[in-house]
Amino acid sequence: MQKAKKEKKFAAELKKGDRIITKSGLHGKVFDFSEKNNAIIIETGAGKLTFDKSSISLEMSQKLNAPPATEKKK
Repeated sequence: MQKAKKEKKFAAELKKGDRIITKSGLHGKVFDFSEKNNAIIIETGAGKLTFDKSSISLEMSQKLNAPPATEKKK
């Protein structure tokens, strides 16, 4: 239940320009929202696609937007 709440909060806090990954693995950037259909319009290399908000992956999107890990030199 906690995971579902986190995913719902994440989808509600998305804004235009955020980089995301869908659960099916599609990478894109939030272009616009369709509140009527509870959907997000995603801009990809192939054009603009509409996805349901629930199809956005919280874990994969957070990994995509995480700062790069710094390597330790020996």
